[in-house]
Amino acid sequence: MIDGFILLYVFMLAGFVGYEVISRVPVILHTPLMSGSNFVHGIVLVGAMVALGQAQTFLEQLIGFVGVLLGAGNAVGGYVVTERMLEMFKSSRED
Repeated sequence: MIDGFILLYVFMLAGFVGYEVISRVPVILHTPLMSGSNFVHGIVLVGAMVALGQAQTFLEQLIGFVGVLLGAGNAVGGYVVTERMLEMFKSSRED
């Protein structure tokens, strides 16, 4: 049961640290930050899958599933934003 509390503590701490880091970034840097940190979203996703794999109770499984869902959303969103940002820099004329 202690392992579940440790996983919950790590999950809550990661959420708090992530919020604090992102909230201090100026608005103009959000798109480059997201496009440059897609690998971080992948690491979060892997960590959430590891936590989900070690879950024993329903509550731990639910929290792990939410972590995997949010991590996957972050990763996909990061790639979508990167693609849109790169489209802005393409030439409008056909070569």
